[in-house]
Amino acid sequence: MTRLRMVLAYDGSGFHGFAANDGVRTVAGELSGALGRYLGHDVELTVAGRTDAGVHARGQVVTFDAGAAVADLDLEALVRSVNHQCGPAIAAREAEVVPAEFDARFSALSRRYRYLVLNRPHPDPFLAATSWHVERPLDRWAMDLACDPFIGEHDFAAYCRRPKHRDGSVASLVRRVNEATWADDGDGLLRFEIEASSFCHQMVRSIVGTMVAVGHGRLRAGDVAGIIRSGDRSKAGDLAPPEGLTLWSVGYAGWSS
Repeated sequence: MTRLRMVLAYDGSGFHGFAANDGVRTVAGELSGALGRYLGHDVELTVAGRTDAGVHARGQVVTFDAGAAVADLDLEALVRSVNHQCGPAIAAREAEVVPAEFDARFSALSRRYRYLVLNRPHPDPFLAATSWHVERPLDRWAMDLACDPFIGEHDFAAYCRRPKHRDGSVASLVRRVNEATWADDGDGLLRFEIEASSFCHQMVRSIVGTMVAVGHGRLRAGDVAGIIRSGDRSKAGDLAPPEGLTLWSVGYAGWSS
């Protein structure tokens, strides 16, 4: 068996998330099927970040084992086959052989997400699939101030769904955020970027929803730290829609997608 790492981009609009789910179209379902047809055996994927329904990716990373020796693998042909079968909704950007102990999820040191907000009176049909159209003007200064409290290690219970383990124990929602910033890309397009060691379920969309509430004056930038400390999901802003969110890149020791 040979361990392979593949970098993917995909438009999440037509998928019920990444994870395989019988009866619905998922990224993992489409990709594992395409890989299996090329390699001639079933493929089990490990993914760096399981994106939800409607969420996109530019630098998603998966690992899987191919039942062939390195010398017998044509990685360029493998990439072409995936793109022929799955494109344009899913695109394999590259594939390479990695050590057997490399794991897309557990070897990752960081994940970076990008969220786009189109803040102007009229929508743009060419951005509708990849951004959240917010008509009312947003206070960028307040939103910039609201970024600071997220930096560092916190329990993000106020911004995440809290899953339970199979044994009934409650999962930790402590995460370390390395960066959280807003940028203006012009013509009303605002870009939020956040990088963390890992993310819990719906964390970025909840943070963006809170930021927009700050931008509209429903919350103050000074409220954010208190919301984090409270651990109360009801105190945070509404969940931002999935179409504005993209898993932008995943960082590993000496390499990034």
